[in-house]
Amino acid sequence: MAFTLYSLIQTAILCTNAIAVLHEERFLSKIGWGVDQGTGGFGDDPGVKAQILNLIRSVRTVMRVPLIMVNTISIVLLLLFG
Repeated sequence: MAFTLYSLIQTAILCTNAIAVLHEERFLSKIGWGVDQGTGGFGDDPGVKAQILNLIRSVRTVMRVPLIMVNTISIVLLLLFG
């Protein structure tokens, strides 16, 4: 497989899909990254773990509908051009 711009875009789509499908109760809480794990006190700087959990929640919330469209376009392009 050649290293092309399309393969880079497809890799980004696959990584975003992987983040979007992580479920907090079924997967993240089993490894100790549940809903209550990343909370800190008022005025405290959030740690790396809290920032990663916030990123995962944000990707799941914001990217749900755009990911459906981008995945559909990617599948159609793959079917058309191989």
